[in-house]
Amino acid sequence: MASPSLQITSGIVPPKLVPGDLVAITSPAGHVPLEAIQPMIQALQQWGLLVRIGATLGQREGTFGGNDEARAADLQQLLDDPAVKAIYCARGGYGCVRIVDRLDLRGLRASPKWLIGFSDITVLHSHLHQQLGMATLHAPMAAAFADASALAAIATIQQALLGEPMDYPLLPHPRNRTGEASGLLVGGNLRTLETLAGSTSALNCEGKILFLEDINEALYSVDRMFWHLQRRGALSRLAGLVIGGFSHKPMDAGSLPFSLDLYDIVSEKVAGYRYPVCFDFPVGHQAHNLALKCGVRHQLHVGTAGGRLWEA
Repeated sequence: MASPSLQITSGIVPPKLVPGDLVAITSPAGHVPLEAIQPMIQALQQWGLLVRIGATLGQREGTFGGNDEARAADLQQLLDDPAVKAIYCARGGYGCVRIVDRLDLRGLRASPKWLIGFSDITVLHSHLHQQLGMATLHAPMAAAFADASALAAIATIQQALLGEPMDYPLLPHPRNRTGEASGLLVGGNLRTLETLAGSTSALNCEGKILFLEDINEALYSVDRMFWHLQRRGALSRLAGLVIGGFSHKPMDAGSLPFSLDLYDIVSEKVAGYRYPVCFDFPVGHQAHNLALKCGVRHQLHVGTAGGRLWEA
């Protein structure tokens, strides 16, 4: 196994999918009822892909999609099966950290495949990047396929899986910091990445373009997490920083308001560095949640009139 400090400069990119390839759907974190994945299944089939439903779909133990043993076994079987070309995680929530150390990655190394999802699936994105240098797809999960407002985001999943180079325009923002960057694109849910610090799944961001998103966090908590990134050096050696969607938990009644907003929090922590920073990128817990290829080299251009993030 690789050490947590391993610096990945290039890695393994699973092959693009072609019609007839098999996509398996599993539930390594939260519970998902079978009826909730039907729109996802229909979309994958419309793209010409075959679908296998994992053993954890429909299972439930508390908030989890089955107990830890069942979720780990289901994911392990799919990682090991060379017929499976992509593994789609149906839901986030919480649970991946409970099973990640049970996983044997030798089968995945021998038969690379796309792992897809976001939110709590950030655990797996970070772990596979650090341990194998394996590219993964940060993308919407089952619920988005039933949401008409998420059609544009769903289209980017199809583009990514079928091998189209990804290219995203950036809107101008008064707090953006202009510049150019090139590096592997990594990141995900801020809270989840923070909890991985010091473990064998901890993300090494050196020389990379980092994207971050989060949901329902108080502003003081977001500030604390960015201080954590800054103090452990994770922000000092980036090639670029992309800030996605952040929704904030309202303050309790009677609490004093926090004096900084998200833009203040981030700008304060990166003030001593010179790499480009862009805000309000469409990724996160929102309908317009574009698919991003983690562990794949991208270019970032941030200008005063907008910019662009694209697969190099």
